[in-house]
Amino acid sequence: MLKNYLKIALRNLLRHKGYSLINILGLAVGMASCILILLYVHDELSYDKYHEKADQIYRVTREWFNSDGTSSLHLGHVAPPIGPLLKNDFPDILQMVRINSGGNPLLRHGDKVFQENRFYFADPNIFEIFTLPLLKGDPQNVLADPNGVVITPAMAQKYFDDEEPLGKVLNIDSQADLKVTGIMQEVPANSHFHFDFLGSMKLLEQVFGDDEFRNWGSNNYATYLLFPKNYQIENFKKAIPDFIGRHHPNGKEAIPQTTLHLQRLADIHLHSHLDSEIEANGNIVYVYIFSAVAFFLLLIACINFMNLATARSANRAKEVGLRKVVGADRRQLIRQFLGETVVMALIALLLAVGLVEVALPKFNAFAGKELALRSQGMLFILASLLGVTLFVGIVAGSYPAFFLSHFRPVAVLKGHPALRDGSTRSRFRSVLVVFQFAISIILIVGMGIVYNQLEYCRNKNLGLNKEHIVVLPIEQGQEIARRYPDMRNQLLQHPHIASVAASKRVPSGRLLDSSGGSVPVGDKYEPLNFRIANVSVDHSFVDTYGIQMAAGRNFSVEFPTDSTEAFILNETAVQKIGWPSSEAAIGQPFQYGGRQGRIIGVVKDFNYESLHQPITPIVLYIVPPSFNSISVKIRADQPADIAATLEFLKQKWQEYRPNFPFQYSFIDERYEQLYQSEHRLGQIFGTFSLLAVFIACLGLFGLASYTAEQRTKEIGVRKVLGASLSNIVLLLSKEVARLVAVATLVSWPIAYYAMSRWLQEFAYRININHQSLTFLLAALLAFAIALITVSFQSIKAAMTNPVEALRYE
Repeated sequence: MLKNYLKIALRNLLRHKGYSLINILGLAVGMASCILILLYVHDELSYDKYHEKADQIYRVTREWFNSDGTSSLHLGHVAPPIGPLLKNDFPDILQMVRINSGGNPLLRHGDKVFQENRFYFADPNIFEIFTLPLLKGDPQNVLADPNGVVITPAMAQKYFDDEEPLGKVLNIDSQADLKVTGIMQEVPANSHFHFDFLGSMKLLEQVFGDDEFRNWGSNNYATYLLFPKNYQIENFKKAIPDFIGRHHPNGKEAIPQTTLHLQRLADIHLHSHLDSEIEANGNIVYVYIFSAVAFFLLLIACINFMNLATARSANRAKEVGLRKVVGADRRQLIRQFLGETVVMALIALLLAVGLVEVALPKFNAFAGKELALRSQGMLFILASLLGVTLFVGIVAGSYPAFFLSHFRPVAVLKGHPALRDGSTRSRFRSVLVVFQFAISIILIVGMGIVYNQLEYCRNKNLGLNKEHIVVLPIEQGQEIARRYPDMRNQLLQHPHIASVAASKRVPSGRLLDSSGGSVPVGDKYEPLNFRIANVSVDHSFVDTYGIQMAAGRNFSVEFPTDSTEAFILNETAVQKIGWPSSEAAIGQPFQYGGRQGRIIGVVKDFNYESLHQPITPIVLYIVPPSFNSISVKIRADQPADIAATLEFLKQKWQEYRPNFPFQYSFIDERYEQLYQSEHRLGQIFGTFSLLAVFIACLGLFGLASYTAEQRTKEIGVRKVLGASLSNIVLLLSKEVARLVAVATLVSWPIAYYAMSRWLQEFAYRININHQSLTFLLAALLAFAIALITVSFQSIKAAMTNPVEALRYE
């Protein structure tokens, strides 16, 4: 019996090839899109959950406050003494581990020399807290030796080829020899940190001593605590103020100024966007957006499938009557009709899996992921989709199965009025079409708003010149930093180099450095009640970046005291201090970070950070030993000038840093990278809004075909009575236009609200009230696509010979 039902189902599919293709393809594209997005979402939600003790691990973060209680800075790293002190004061803490970035050290083994950017130092017990399996070595002892280092298999192959890596020596920055004591598995992709090398924290303790490891100002250590299972963390949080009062150098005075927070390990990737993170994190908001897009795409596809299935089923009333006449009972008819739609839905699911297999490599390249169909999450997704497939198939087949099959054969064959495609079912299908196009318009509007915001970010005047500035990284205390004045003079001899500057940080980075500032009030200095970020620069920094002076003067080598006593503020800092104007600030005494001097200039406000961040108070001052970057302004009249200048820079780099690879970045590209997640969101909206429109149009095309077929006689009569081609096309198209108009009215408020919320993430953003053209274009695009889709069938029906149309009935 089952074989017979399957044979009939396949026969009906082949008999109505166009209808079957539209129905299966639409559902398959919707399912494939849903699978891709859900694979991405599942991967984002799985971060750090591979650790066996993930639910017991918390990261310690540190926050600072202004005197009015507002937050001024929140770091994902804390000072080195905080972790051990917490472990000592709270017996409930089972383990504590600190992780510190080793920067970009130069590693050497024989003639192999590489600069590495994934070198970290950690306390020896890191393998007892995190699930980082060792392929070789004892987890209890691999980092017990200060000069021990654990590496990944890829790094072992890179430095030692196929030789046994254990016991081999790597020299770091020509300062220490590290012995390979262990080989660890590659850290999974779904982790908020990734290591290629793990050195021992004991080495840093030897090198830096108590000055570093008792310093509450060196907040560079990611610190993690392991608690017992089901520990009530709230009790621990309540004890933090007393802990700070006991141990902070300023005692209880520090309690209102700074505090500590705990973050669950599994929450870091999606919920933590602090001022310092080990790596860039994801965003739970985008997970919600992508999940909603996946849901609505699948919903559109399912609506199409059910719409077309129920519309076509009305034509099978006589088939039901004949089958009943020859002996079929109701249960057999129910199984047959449900079997047909379920088979179609299952074929769509198989096709969807094939489409995902084809699209996955490009999707991975776009998303920066390593997703696979055979991943653990895929089983759950496919099981869920199989359930959706069966549900959709059953619902789509329910009308012919349960409604048509209950009529008596005589009523069916005579054409019972209830069997006609009544207004109720027609209205229901209209509601579904409105829903489809409303979703499509929302996605198109979202794509447009994201694009406009990104264009605003690209084109906004940041208050500085970011074009044609190359950044060369250097390390504090290294030879190139000491020889910087000589290197700068040599670089300036090149005709295409306009200026050269050095600084600790460069625009497009975060303003993480700050110290206490004070201004004179009466006969004494009073500390400022807000945070002023600092950037240590040289005399040429302001000119190199084209930052405009609002008052006073720039740093100058003609004034020797500029290197020891001069400060330059931005306009925001002047306003926060309370001076009446930029001019009034010039010459004012100022203390900052242990230095006492005067304000020599005020620069106009500029966006040092991304447009997500508001402009904050900034102080510029000269501290030569702290330079980390060299900025080179290229005078480029044509692209070849840039290439030639980069080659010149490479030659000079090799003279001053012969063992280091030549690395550089452009400031404009660094700013562009700040909006990478927004770029990805825009591409997601663009791609899947097109797919949503495509799926909706497939269904509309099928419904238009069905409508034209149902109204064949009416069209023939109208043509006989003199109706023109345009009259017929208008007759068949106006209903669709009305539905899209309703969809537009439904979609606009929803899109406005959703994109307004998204824009709140930017401190500087477009005014959504001025984006009426975006909303209008989205609606017009939906109108145009819908009318083009319907017009094809309308013109075809209108051009039919009226004699044949009447004969059809």
